[in-house]
Amino acid sequence: MAVSCILIALVFVVIWWLQGAGLASIHPKLPAIAGGMLVFIAVCILLGTLILVLTTLLGKDILGTRFLRGAAIKFLLPFIELIGRLAGIPRDTIRQSFIAMNNSLVLSQRVRLKPDRILILLPHCLQLSDCDIKVTGDINKCVRCGRCPISGLADLAEKYQIDISVVTGGTLARKVIREKRPKLVVAVACEGDLTTGIKDCYPLPVLGVLNERPYGPCVNTTLDLLKIDEALQMVLKQEP
Repeated sequence: MAVSCILIALVFVVIWWLQGAGLASIHPKLPAIAGGMLVFIAVCILLGTLILVLTTLLGKDILGTRFLRGAAIKFLLPFIELIGRLAGIPRDTIRQSFIAMNNSLVLSQRVRLKPDRILILLPHCLQLSDCDIKVTGDINKCVRCGRCPISGLADLAEKYQIDISVVTGGTLARKVIREKRPKLVVAVACEGDLTTGIKDCYPLPVLGVLNERPYGPCVNTTLDLLKIDEALQMVLKQEP
């Protein structure tokens, strides 16, 4: 991510250098004016990169974390994906890096919320495909047989008294978020769905937890319950 920001800044400098002669033919001061603007933008990008790196490394909100998260979501990610395609870097690798950076920025804000302000969102593929009891919309239908992660996740939500929903896709996920109006979402999904969800939910903070896909995408997926537990402990307000 940081390397991409530096590359963007260098691109601005190269653009200024290439266009200098053309602008000078219009007015002798135009290259200096355009150069000043591009240098200012490049400095802002480099400064933002420094803050982003320090925030991620230190785990503290140094300055403008929410703005940085928005900039990374709207501008940085598309540019990095473009570089990745040109360099032959797998898209999921780039998305994993983005999700990790997003989580660091969210946690750096040191948000502590009551259980009723947090929502856990799960994909329906965590449930066994041959299960007769569909828990989409109501996880309490789960009979806790323990054959899939849904049982453990339902127990975890009950332990912390947190809302939890199983959804079939992005449309239903957005509907649930609109209805429940959480202050923070802990979402489980694959790289693509998590990246899209983080972008769609902004500025609502989302902590992303990647699922595991031993049988391929979208069927009988699983996850490490400890990762969900750890994420919840970092954002739950401690009772006095």
